[in-house]
Amino acid sequence: MIRSTFTILNGIGQRLERRLWREGILTWTHFLDSNNLSFINPQKKRLFDEALFSAYTELNEGNAEYFATTLKRSEHWRLFEVFKDDTVCIDIETNGFPLGRGGYVTLVGIYDGKDYKCFVRGENLTADSLNEEISKYKYLITFYGSVFDIPFLRSCFRRLRFNIPHFDLCFGARRLALKSGLKRLEQYFGIQRQDEVREMDGYDAVLLWQEVKRGNSRALDLLVLYNKEDTVNLFSMAHIIYRRLKSLTGIEEYRGNTNP
Repeated sequence: MIRSTFTILNGIGQRLERRLWREGILTWTHFLDSNNLSFINPQKKRLFDEALFSAYTELNEGNAEYFATTLKRSEHWRLFEVFKDDTVCIDIETNGFPLGRGGYVTLVGIYDGKDYKCFVRGENLTADSLNEEISKYKYLITFYGSVFDIPFLRSCFRRLRFNIPHFDLCFGARRLALKSGLKRLEQYFGIQRQDEVREMDGYDAVLLWQEVKRGNSRALDLLVLYNKEDTVNLFSMAHIIYRRLKSLTGIEEYRGNTNP
């Protein structure tokens, strides 16, 4: 999908992007090879060519950070198919208090499509350990993380770096007119949770942390399992939301069901 994205160009919105598709300009290569586009000023076309050539080069080199700034944040979802093998899903748990009023991160779950890792306060949860792990990836997936998880992490761990594209599934779902929370969306998409944590929510996670502080190892096991389900399920949901967002653009009307 990203190679069919022309809204990366300053001055091209979704309406003009769709016109390009209607005219058979379905990819960056098509645009670069087209010398006569009557609805684009020749001088602008040269500037667009330069910008697209840069984007083409950066994409081929796997430079995800380039697109974190050149592509509108609301369109970062378009990069999912390209960077899905270098993706990190992140979900955090907290002690239930807001920032500035005693709030802190209790646990951070990280999943890359294969392996789940857990960073627990008082054990291995530090800015250095998180930075070391996150630096391995090129693409970030969260649910409402652009509003909650990432700002919370940055406030608690000042040296954290998030310079990669960010696919926030909450806002992706809202573009599909799906305004439910994570748990309800999982049910809607048919994504299952383990029985032990199926009925749990964020408040239960706060209560479990209180038990962890009292030395309850079983509570920690449950908290980690709860977070694991939150984090791992993001990857499955990303596939679904990406496909639906791609269909919503209308690109498939012009190119058929081919790969991005």
